[in-house]
Amino acid sequence: MPSNTKNIYEEHIKSLPREQQVQLLNILRDELENGDDNGGGHSILELHGLGKEIWQGVNARDYLNELRDEWEERA
Repeated sequence: MPSNTKNIYEEHIKSLPREQQVQLLNILRDELENGDDNGGGHSILELHGLGKEIWQGVNARDYLNELRDEWEERA
């Protein structure tokens, strides 16, 4: 356990009554189950379609061929 986490536990959680510790565990479990690990509660699915205008008019096959040609030149 990182020292910062241990300090938080020692200073704030350890002294809580058992009932409050259980409540805290339930809160943490709910947060983890909901995927709220980035602090904002956003889902990766919210990024769907973001930046699509950058690719408008770009032929995927031509783009990939250009990339492959660049890779071969570097090798």
